[in-house]
Order: sequence, then structure tokens, then C-alpha cells
Amino acid sequence: MHSIVLFSIFGLAWCVRFTWTEMAHTPWIDRWDRTLTLFLLPPLLLFTSAIAIIWMGPHGRMVWVGNDWLSYDLAIGFLGLATLYWCKLAGSGWQMLQQVRTYPIVRLSSNNVRLIDLPTPYSAQIGFWEPELVITQGLLDTLAPEHLEAVLAHEQAHYQYRDTWCFFWLGWVRQMTRWLPQTESIWQELLMLRELRADRWASAQTDPLLVAEALLSIVQSTPVFPEYLAAAFSQMNATNRLDCRIEALLTTPEAIERPSIWSWAWLLLALFPLLAIPFHI
Repeated sequence: MHSIVLFSIFGLAWCVRFTWTEMAHTPWIDRWDRTLTLFLLPPLLLFTSAIAIIWMGPHGRMVWVGNDWLSYDLAIGFLGLATLYWCKLAGSGWQMLQQVRTYPIVRLSSNNVRLIDLPTPYSAQIGFWEPELVITQGLLDTLAPEHLEAVLAHEQAHYQYRDTWCFFWLGWVRQMTRWLPQTESIWQELLMLRELRADRWASAQTDPLLVAEALLSIVQSTPVFPEYLAAAFSQMNATNRLDCRIEALLTTPEAIERPSIWSWAWLLLALFPLLAIPFHI
């Protein structure tokens, strides 16, 4: 019976991912809610299913059907692999943060930043809950002071929204569910929405045109740190991300609202597999 539950949830998770489509002209909050739901709901269903199966154990019966070791072993393997992925990402992220903290600190517009002596124009928040702001000498040499202010405002938005912390966890989910359909496409959409939110926040602090001009000035810059722990101003992995960001900056500002508590109601669906526990004998 456990195998039936596990493979049913697997099929449901697969189908949920297939429902995702791009929503280019939809308000930001709706795009964010739907994209995050379709990204997180399938793996959360798999997580709660594995937890429920391990909780019930390989013995006993569910309703009229006996249980077996196959689903129990698969559940342990899934959670064990997820733990290994987390340890690997957390460990490499911690090493990267320690490397960043060896760079000298400079003061720019009331911000303490870590300066890297590289010719590539680059800026990013690096870390977990309390990230370090990193910029390169190439960025200082490339941008005018007013454009640099726009970039710093963008990075401050990433700090305000704790994007490095949130996307560390989302990156973990991405790593362990790459085999689900459209994982990479939805991940790229989340990165895009993150940057749109930071651009809009920076526009409220400076001028949208300055943010757009700074973006165009360093669009060809090469990433210095991996994206799962770096909220970088010039990340352009998706081919259409630059056009979307520039268009959003030059059109009528859209209020970036924080998701309401009701937008997380879908999380209750992820608890569905736990309802099977009372039927275990």
C-alpha cells in the first residue's frame, strides 16, 4: 500500500509541474505566487510522503493492503539523498562566504562592501541570512557614481528581502528535483522575478533610467560566484531576462507587494500524504 501512495504522489508531482507556463504580462505578485507554488508543491508532497512512510514503517497494513520494504527503502533513500545535497550546498556556501570575508572592506555611500581586484564588472550579495556585499574593481572603473548608486540600491533590495537565504533553500530544492519536468525553466523564472523585485525597489530609491543604464553597461559581465548563494545585479542566464528587466524599468511602476498569508494556503496540500498515517494498522 505504501508503494501505491508513493507512486501516486510521484505521478501527481509530475503532473503539477507540467501545468506551468510563462506569464510575462501578469502582475508580479500573481507570477510569484503561482511560480513558487509550482516549484515547491511537488517536492513538498514527496517530502511529506517519505516522512509518512518512514513514520508508519514497513510492517502492518493500510486499510486492506499489506505494506512492503520497497517504498520504505525508497523513502529513506530520498530523504538521505536530500540531506546529502543540503550538506554539500551548505558546506560549499560556507567555504565561499569565508573566502569572501578575506577580501578588504571599503566604504561606498554608507555601505561596507568587500572589494575584489578583478577587471570584470560584478556586484552581488553573498551568503545566507546576513550576506556580504561584494563588488569588483572592474565595476568601480566601469560605472559612473550615479550608476553605482543604482547598483548598490539594487543589492540593498536583495538584502531587505533576504534573497540569498531564500534562494539557498530554493536552490537545494532545485538540486534534488532536477528530474521533475520544467524544474530549470521554473527556476529561471524565480530568478527573473527576484531581479524584477530588486529593480523596482532600487527604482524607488534612485531613478529607473539609472538602473536600466547600469544594467546595460555590465550585461556582458561574467558571473564570479554561483547563483544559488549569490544575488547578483547582472545575472543573465535566461536569454530574455535583460529585455524583460529593461521593459519593466521603463514602464509604469508596478507596486511590489509582499505575499499575503493566504498565498501560502497551498502548503496545506503538501500535508495530504500525512493523512494516510491514521489508516495504518
